[in-house]
Amino acid sequence: MESHWAVMFPGQGSQSVGMLGELGSKHPIVRETFAEASDVLGMDLWGLCQNEPAETLNRTEYTQPAMLAAGVAAWRVLTAATQARPSMLAGHSLGEYSALVAADALDFPAAVGLVAERAAAMQGAVPEGQGAMAAILGMEDAAVVALCASEAGSDVLEAVNFNSPGQVVIAGSVAAVERAIAAAPGAGAKRALRLPVSVPSHCALMRPAAERLMAKLEATELRLPRIPLLHNVSAGTVDSTAELRAILAEQLFRPVRWVETVQAMRARAVQVLVEAGPGRVLTGLAKRIDRDLLLLEVSDEASLTKTLDVLGA
Repeated sequence: MESHWAVMFPGQGSQSVGMLGELGSKHPIVRETFAEASDVLGMDLWGLCQNEPAETLNRTEYTQPAMLAAGVAAWRVLTAATQARPSMLAGHSLGEYSALVAADALDFPAAVGLVAERAAAMQGAVPEGQGAMAAILGMEDAAVVALCASEAGSDVLEAVNFNSPGQVVIAGSVAAVERAIAAAPGAGAKRALRLPVSVPSHCALMRPAAERLMAKLEATELRLPRIPLLHNVSAGTVDSTAELRAILAEQLFRPVRWVETVQAMRARAVQVLVEAGPGRVLTGLAKRIDRDLLLLEVSDEASLTKTLDVLGA
């Protein structure tokens, strides 16, 4: 196709039991990708995703490697079926690691090890029950930032995921998040709901996790992406592997600037976005960010076929 297209990779929250099951039955590369990850982890990651209860899959230490493998598997299925290549890549939070593998900036087994360390560092940074996240719907970004400032008190409370117009996620200590939820309707929110997570991602409480992750990053070989990759922290690219390491560590305690990321793609002439991996979370967000985008997916055989048809494969 003549128009520019980009691939985006979902992160934690898009997982589901049975994800990529159909693709796995038709494309051996899916199972092979999960087998690679299983070898690194010393466990059957595909079996966990297909057979274990949701409560198990939703544990951070399992979710993060599973979603990494799912994104890479979907990418491998897509690129095996067409010679076309995207002009740009991005991933939402954890999804950035799938994007790094796709961009040949990071070898997949090394990515699995990094993500396992990332998950452990995040889980260990804040004691169970002390951190929380909530979605604030129907408020302007600046109003959510102001809400966090007014309700933080002596606690950590920050706007951490700018997902789409009118959808901002906040994170911090449980007490502060609960105060913000209670105050949000009076500040103009249509809804404010606590999210079912135990880790307050992308806020200052994750700084210890970032320090731990940086030690692992420094011991891991990284290359500059071969396909331009927009990062969550900056909504831009990096110029050195040192900058890449720094921005991946910062990602743990800095906001996900997803609206700006999608807008940056559009500014670089991207007209088509393909979500590679399970769920349709990023597709839904992109639809609210820019209605002129053509949105495609690679999550099952039907979505793969449609995507290949549009790309002219």
